[in-house]
Order: sequence, then C-alpha cells, then structure tokens
Amino acid sequence: MKPVDLFGFALRAVLTNRRRSGLSLVGVVIGVVAVVTLTAIGEGALRYVTDQFRSLGSSLVIVAPGRNETTGGLPAAFGGVPNDLTFEDALAIQRQVRAVKTAVPIALSSAPVSQQERRRQSPIIGATAALARLQRYEIAYGSFLPETEIDRGGAVAVLGHTVARELFGNASPLGETVRVGGWRMRVIGVIAERGTQFGMQVDETVFVPTATAMRMANKSSLSRIILELNPRSDPTAAIERVKEVLVDRHDEEDFTCISQDAVIESLGSILHILTLVVAGIASISLAVAGIGIMNVMLVSVSERTAEVGLLKAVGASRRQVLLVFLVEAALLSGAGGLLGLLVGEAIVRVGRLLYPAVDAQTPLWAIGAVLGLSFATGVVFGVLPAWRAAGLDPVAALRSR
Repeated sequence: MKPVDLFGFALRAVLTNRRRSGLSLVGVVIGVVAVVTLTAIGEGALRYVTDQFRSLGSSLVIVAPGRNETTGGLPAAFGGVPNDLTFEDALAIQRQVRAVKTAVPIALSSAPVSQQERRRQSPIIGATAALARLQRYEIAYGSFLPETEIDRGGAVAVLGHTVARELFGNASPLGETVRVGGWRMRVIGVIAERGTQFGMQVDETVFVPTATAMRMANKSSLSRIILELNPRSDPTAAIERVKEVLVDRHDEEDFTCISQDAVIESLGSILHILTLVVAGIASISLAVAGIGIMNVMLVSVSERTAEVGLLKAVGASRRQVLLVFLVEAALLSGAGGLLGLLVGEAIVRVGRLLYPAVDAQTPLWAIGAVLGLSFATGVVFGVLPAWRAAGLDPVAALRSR
C-alpha cells in the first residue's frame, strides 16, 4: 500500500463518519484555542510591562529604604528602617556619582482632596520638576511642579485628569485652591489623561513638592529616590558607586538599589514562567481530547472489523493496518490543531482591537508546540485502537460481516 493510498484511505474514513469526526475535532480545537490565547495574553503582558519601562527613554536606578535581597523587587515604601533616606542622601548621590544626571526624591502617601463640597481620596506623590520629564507626563493645562531646590516645597499642586474633572467639572482649575488633607494648595497644572503607569493611576493622583508631601504626611524618610543616569553609563557601576556613597553616610547597607534593566528582567522571567504554567494547564485539555479520539477510534475499529478483515485478506500487512488507523487519528488531531490555531488567532486579534494597550501576540514557539502537541496527541492515543485493529484475525473479521 503506497503512502498516497494510505492517506486517502484514512481521509475517506474520517469524512465518512463526519459527525463522529466533528465531535473529536471539537475537543482538540478547544484545547488548542486555550493554549494559543493564554500564551498570547502572557506575551502581551510582557510586552506591555517592557514598553512601560522602555517608554521612559532613560536608564533609571531606584534607591529605596530597607534592605531587600530579592533581585528586581521593590521594598515597601512605608515602615520603619534603620536609617531614613533623606534629601541629603539624594543631594550627595547627585554630587558625588558622576553617572547620575538627576536625582528625584519621591514621597508617597494618601489623603482626602476636596474643593468646596466635592471630595475624594487620592494618592499623593511628592516629587520634583524632573519627574514629569522622566515619566513623560503631558501637561494639559498650566505647568508641572516648579524648578526649586529639592528640599524646598511650596503649597502648590498638580492634579491628575480624573481628579481635576471630579473636583472642577468642565471649569479650569488653574489658580484655584484645593484642600489636600488639611493643607490649602494652589492648583498650577493638570496632567493630560494618562491611565495606568506601572500600576499607578496617574489620572487619580495629586502631585506636590516632595518637601511639602513629607510635611503633610509627617514623614522623615523618603519613599525612594529615582536616579536618571547619563547616556551610555553602566548601570552596574553606577549602582556600586551609589552604594559606596550611601554606606559611607549610613555606616551600613540599609537600602536597596534596583536598576531599570533588573526590574524588566525580573518581571519578564516571572511572566514567562506564569505563561508556561498556564499554557501547561490549558494543554491538559488536549489530553482529554486525545482520550475522546481514542474512544472514537475504538468504536471505529469495532464497526469496521469486516473492513479490516478484507484488507488483510487482500494482502495488507499488520504494519499497514496499524498505519491506517494511526494516520486516521493523526488526521483528526492535526486538523483540530490547525482549526484551533485559526480560531485562537482570531480571538487574539479581536482582543487586540478591544484592548490595544496589551499587544497580545501568539509566540512562534507556542504555535509550533501546539501543532506538534495536537498531532502527537492523536498518534499517542490512536496507538491502542490501531493495535487492536492490526491484531484482528482476518477470518474472524470477515465472518463478522
């Protein structure tokens, strides 16, 4: 029996029992669609996180109070630490580390923000004028925080888009006064609608000078210091020099330095592992589909006993009969894999249209793995029915007609 005849025989058998074959395909399609869509979402999430960091355009280093040995992790912004991270630390780093272009002290807190009878709770970020450039904030009205010495602050505030809309409606908030906690602050700017950046709702945030934010929250330690490195600076060497400066000031390494690249690498590894785990769980449905194919093939063998006997009677070998049923199972699973891939890609494309921020794309390795796994599923679970068919006695098989 030639390979072409073998394939044609198996194909006719699949097409003859269309309802049964269709039900087998459905199980494979569902498994493949699950793997394709979940890996695409994982890859899209990785691209989104990477783009968020890359959009800053500069190599950044984050210095935070507290010692954290986990690479790429950020220590808590609040809580007691051996030594405070201070304005003087930020100034020392900027003056003594040649690789550092700008040091931005950050103070994080939360407070009620109100204007007349309107009131809402908002995150408060204490920062300097350089933060707008580092984070690529666009100013819709007015300006960002004024250029002053980093340890000085006035009673001024820049509102996120949502905060400005909820407190002032369609009226311009520029020059108006809002209460942030118990402090009266003059609005000098509104940030254009931005959405979420690094897990922070920029539109719902109020920005004030760092010194002001620390006085408002009665804090003595900065939440972190963001360091912008000069172009072509080596982040590893810069971090080592920053550590030297701070250890000399604190007499111990009671802080954590994290480079932008380390965060990207750490998050990328976590997301990649999660993608593989979720895809592995989804691929279990392919095993279930394989059991369905095996059951269908066992029924097919029992219904085609006489056919198998006739094949053997005309000279078909045990190996050829075995291949006939294996090819039939492989056709079912392979066709289901291709159809599932097409359906999964269509769902991914629709998802990109609905959520363009997450550029979900199925990686090539997932496409190859899905097609190979679906094909292998049919072959593996088709072995038992094929073996049973190949082992039929031709005389007994012909008598069953």
